[in-house]
Amino acid sequence: MNEKLLRVGTTYIPVTNVELTSEWYVSKLGAELSYKDDDKAILNFANQSIFLVKSKENQSSNFYDIYGEEHFSMTFEVNGLNALEAVHEDFIDKEIKVGEIENRGHAGRNFVFYDLDGNKFDVWSELSPIFKEKYLISQ
Repeated sequence: MNEKLLRVGTTYIPVTNVELTSEWYVSKLGAELSYKDDDKAILNFANQSIFLVKSKENQSSNFYDIYGEEHFSMTFEVNGLNALEAVHEDFIDKEIKVGEIENRGHAGRNFVFYDLDGNKFDVWSELSPIFKEKYLISQ
């Protein structure tokens, strides 16, 4: 296959308070703030640009599947189960709303967490093989 789309460069996340939420992403998740105005903030972390976009209340990036289960729209990856457990504990210490570490019947383990606006995210204990190879990461 001749790939034309090379990577996901930016993800947009709806938030109600750009100032407060950008500070949360910086202090809780270690994001780097590269730009902010009244309507948006641009953050760099997890090898991506994340735009926090001021939106109306009760908006989120979550959606519901055909079974009525709320789904996240993004999964972050860490390098192994020990890293997943460490991040989970760190998020709990930082008082981030997190779910339990789960076995979903596939390789690795996962947990979910939420930002201030209820945007739900997933964390998975498995780095993609292409990412590992490109950045020379070994287990």
